[in-house]
Amino acid sequence: MSVEEKIKLLLEKDSYDFDDLVTVVEVLRSDVGCPWDREQDHKSLRKGFIEETYEVIEAIDTSDPVLLREELGDVMLQIVFHARMEEESGGFNVNDVC
Repeated sequence: MSVEEKIKLLLEKDSYDFDDLVTVVEVLRSDVGCPWDREQDHKSLRKGFIEETYEVIEAIDTSDPVLLREELGDVMLQIVFHARMEEESGGFNVNDVC
């Protein structure tokens, strides 16, 4: 399936699951995706990963389940993003992480 077809399918959905997140990151890193996302590497994303982790801790400390859900999603995006970069370079993929 082409990247364009994947985008079309994603845009038709009302809600998303883990596989959709993996597809979104794939699209963002593709030639038709976002230039910023294609430029990133593990080190450039390091600070953001740390910040998201602290935000999860804050949600836990404040007993805020709505915020916790949001921040866990942000950490999940970080994990999928790093795994995608490894897959592109011939390393592991997100299923290996799971």
